[in-house]
Amino acid sequence: MKARYKSLVDSLAKRIRAGEIAPGTRLPTHRALSAQEHISLATATRVYSELEAMGLVSGETGRGTFVRDISLPPGHGIDQHAVAKGVIDLNFNYPALAGQGDLLRDALRQVAAAGDIESHLRYQPHAGRQTEREIIAGHLSWQEFRPAAENVLIVNGAQHGLTVTVMGLLRPGDVVAVDALTYPGFKALAALYHLELIAIPALADGPDLEALEQLCHKRDIRAVYTMPTLHNPLGWVLSDPQRKALANIARAHDLLIIEDAAYAWLIPRPPPPVASYAPERTLYVTGYSKNVATGLRVGAVVCPERFRAALERAIRATAWNTPSIMATLVCNWIQDGTVARFETLKRRDARQRQSILRDVLGDIPFIAHPASYFAWLPLAEESRADRVVKALMDHNISVSTAEPFSTAGTIPQAIRVALGSVPIETLRNALEKVREVVECERYR
Repeated sequence: MKARYKSLVDSLAKRIRAGEIAPGTRLPTHRALSAQEHISLATATRVYSELEAMGLVSGETGRGTFVRDISLPPGHGIDQHAVAKGVIDLNFNYPALAGQGDLLRDALRQVAAAGDIESHLRYQPHAGRQTEREIIAGHLSWQEFRPAAENVLIVNGAQHGLTVTVMGLLRPGDVVAVDALTYPGFKALAALYHLELIAIPALADGPDLEALEQLCHKRDIRAVYTMPTLHNPLGWVLSDPQRKALANIARAHDLLIIEDAAYAWLIPRPPPPVASYAPERTLYVTGYSKNVATGLRVGAVVCPERFRAALERAIRATAWNTPSIMATLVCNWIQDGTVARFETLKRRDARQRQSILRDVLGDIPFIAHPASYFAWLPLAEESRADRVVKALMDHNISVSTAEPFSTAGTIPQAIRVALGSVPIETLRNALEKVREVVECERYR
């Protein structure tokens, strides 16, 4: 005979999937369910735990247990690779400029006309060709941060850079400190490689570094993953003292620092990277997807010399080498000033889109850097992010809940809006619909 709690789990799961219990419904408290179903409090807790493990409900400290909207598109976060035709994508950023296709044609002709065209048909060094590593090292140099070309490894985009860093330097079970809201791609990587993520609470202007210090005393933390220059999704840029403090904590507790600089180019004159304060332990990861084009898949990892061999083995195991045609194309664009022009135009574009966002949202609270391509919208106390996302999808607008970004126990009720993937003339209308739906949810 099926255990009583199993029957109750199955019954509730069936009703949720059938839509009999609507998304966003607050379920009875554990104590109320215990009394209602004549089961122990421990059994009631077990029922909700199983439903949460099935992805059907979410428990929120101090608020209760809510039915999730399971009608949302699968993988509505990092796993979603494509947006359905006709959907306005405010979920992912792939900023592009008019005329980039023509520039690509010209760049490919230039590569084809070069005398060493046949070299692209052969295997390349795992870390990339020396001349191209020198060009990228020069492009990344800023103030005190001047990486040696030998320590620049060319990879297939920033995500691949994070992957080879994890593969080469971390082991299953290692504990990595991350922001309570962080890049979903690193969360996915951590799950794949069985890393334990521990959340650093967020302050208004960055991670709570005192809390990180305390965590280091309590747990055997191996690394910290950070986005100090234009954090995704909260948009902060850490100050010089914050960067120094982070470097000092890492040195005191022998932590690796994984510095993700995917969006750093949007800030014209940021403080020096954390890597400049702790070069012996920092992996600086960047890419040319957002500032050039997402399809080119060229990135770089700047690493301490002692880690270079391990990272090259990881590159060999995953891709052997970055396609030299793509690396050559990007390096040619660095040298002739095309990358710099792209960055200037996209910075201007991002600020224009943020201006539209501020104009449309008005008094609706949001968190964003004025130079970023995204915004974080905390919702009102009784609002439900899954209802907002579902309502927007009904209008063919795709945004993300906080769930893909959250590493803490409680998932905040918020949505993240990406601004860089739709024509600017489409953006205002889409954001007006976002405002309308958020306001309806606020006064629901």
